[in-house]
Amino acid sequence: MTGTPEQPHLEAERQALPRNVKVLSAVSLAQDTGSEMMYPLLPTFVTGTLGAPVVALGVAEGLADAVAAGMKLAAGRLAGRRRRWIAAGYAIATIGKIVVAAALVWPIVILGRGLDRVGKGIRGVPRDALIADDTPDGSRGRSFGFHRSLDTVGAVLGPLIGLALLHLLDGRIRIALAIAIIPAAISVGLVGFVRETTTQPDPSSETIPAVPDRQTDSPKLPPGAWRVLAPLIAFGLINSTDALLLQHAGDVGLSTTEVVTAYIAFNIVYAVLSYPAGKLADRLPHRFVYAAGLVVFAAVYLGLGQSTSTTAVWVFLPIYGIFPALTDGVSRAWIAGLAPEASRTWVLGVHGATTGIAVLGAGLWAGLAWGDAGSTPLTISGIAAAAIALWLIVDRPRSSITQRPAT
Repeated sequence: MTGTPEQPHLEAERQALPRNVKVLSAVSLAQDTGSEMMYPLLPTFVTGTLGAPVVALGVAEGLADAVAAGMKLAAGRLAGRRRRWIAAGYAIATIGKIVVAAALVWPIVILGRGLDRVGKGIRGVPRDALIADDTPDGSRGRSFGFHRSLDTVGAVLGPLIGLALLHLLDGRIRIALAIAIIPAAISVGLVGFVRETTTQPDPSSETIPAVPDRQTDSPKLPPGAWRVLAPLIAFGLINSTDALLLQHAGDVGLSTTEVVTAYIAFNIVYAVLSYPAGKLADRLPHRFVYAAGLVVFAAVYLGLGQSTSTTAVWVFLPIYGIFPALTDGVSRAWIAGLAPEASRTWVLGVHGATTGIAVLGAGLWAGLAWGDAGSTPLTISGIAAAAIALWLIVDRPRSSITQRPAT
């Protein structure tokens, strides 16, 4: 009998990834290439070209995430047909990028980022639900890891293209932002290759169904789900936008080109490790893998918070890529596994909405407390992340809602 528990994992790893997982990963690759051509240029564009204070950057990103959060909740309730919502989301996000590129004052950037995140909120839940629908239990971590890996390849290509454009255009950021619309528009066309699928619930699944409310006909969360969501929401309250990390890099002396280069290094690590991290999450409880990511987050934020040297940025930003690799796809697989297909979008929507609202709070308080180089908010976030990691390790959610390796 020795070694038998690992055989299902080996069989799952030998199976080809579902078609929709591959197509949706290509869609995300194209959209994220456009998004990430813009993202590392936004701090300079908002605070430099448009003359906004640093807090405006935190507000812009925080409000964008809050808008996405609200749309995730709506999409979780309404997105019965996955593909049409996915297509609408990518189209609206592309319109948002057009608004950002055309902005003459920084409040218009907030509007554009809001539209971009409306699109992200609309598409994210049905897309993740479709990935979960098409992927058998026991290999969702692998599917979500592959999706996050390919998505993050876009986060490597985007800044590289943006950096090249910045040099070719003699630093004219607005034109570089306009060109970023092209790959985003390509992603909308690729959605046409996504297949709407309907799968039957697995009768052997150990997940707890979300029970419909007979009076409101709306789904309820599975029993105990809030015990899983609580630490994720708590982390959202101290996980301020990565744009502020890029702001810190500029504050300590990196040029715009160097900031973008450091950001590329971060995304290379993220892209390379996402798929292995997803496979790991199919073997170990999700909470342990997620907690390991928070330990990395804590180390990076404390390291940057206690240093104002450019060397620290070059060391810690690439290491920071380990954090989303261990948490982003893993959290999606974790939450998706709490409920069957019929109510999966609702559970994913509640997760996205609550954590998104928490991130808004993080962006606001971190932006207001930023100071010269963000030492105080970075240090506070690092300490809090370490505490939440400990919470995940010592707390034991009920086994009925906890992901366990297949046996």
